[in-house]
Amino acid sequence: MAPSCASPSALALSSTTRVSLPLALALRQRPEACAPGARFRPSAACSWTPPLPSGLTAASPSAGARRGTGRAPPLFRPRAMMTTSQIANAAFTWGTVAVLPFYTLMVVAPNANITKRTVESSAPYVALGLLYAYLLHLSWTPDTLRAMFASKYWLPELPGIVRMFASEMTVASAWIHLLAVDLFAARQVYHDGLKNNIETRHSVSLCLLFCPVGILVHVATKVLSGAVGRSH
Repeated sequence: MAPSCASPSALALSSTTRVSLPLALALRQRPEACAPGARFRPSAACSWTPPLPSGLTAASPSAGARRGTGRAPPLFRPRAMMTTSQIANAAFTWGTVAVLPFYTLMVVAPNANITKRTVESSAPYVALGLLYAYLLHLSWTPDTLRAMFASKYWLPELPGIVRMFASEMTVASAWIHLLAVDLFAARQVYHDGLKNNIETRHSVSLCLLFCPVGILVHVATKVLSGAVGRSH
């Protein structure tokens, strides 16, 4: 008797070949195997798939299963709140804005008590240091040291530094580095001016963007002030 494809309960085998019902449900048969009068072959079992609930369709194999991984892709993929470029730009902007109040106080009101108390604070250096360390962590790669010390004498070379600064994150970390060092130098100039009663507004202003020039101008101002004082 030929096997019937009407329902799983009607599936039957010959007396010499018995297949359990769960196994029979799992097997699939080509259409020609279910034709009347066809001889039953175990390798071509009747194809019967239980109906799906309304509104649902059979899902195709996932990309992971097709690749042989056996795992479907996650339904939810968390995304970073900010891209690397956005982090670099935000650090550049907010780092610059953070140091401006200190320069403003040293230039506008160098002798005010609020300026002296504010300049004595270590908060800006701690904040800039933490931000710099974070950016350095993001920009660091296994090839960073190799780019910095590319010569056989383990000394920095300009081509390697240029390649390293092609990254926005590296440039942002270097900018935060400069802001911290320039502010520290400006504070030293400011304190030296208070100690020796020397004008430092122009020198402090130069330290914001041209720190070595600001230090040089302060030294020249100090020398000239001493010479003028001795002449009187």
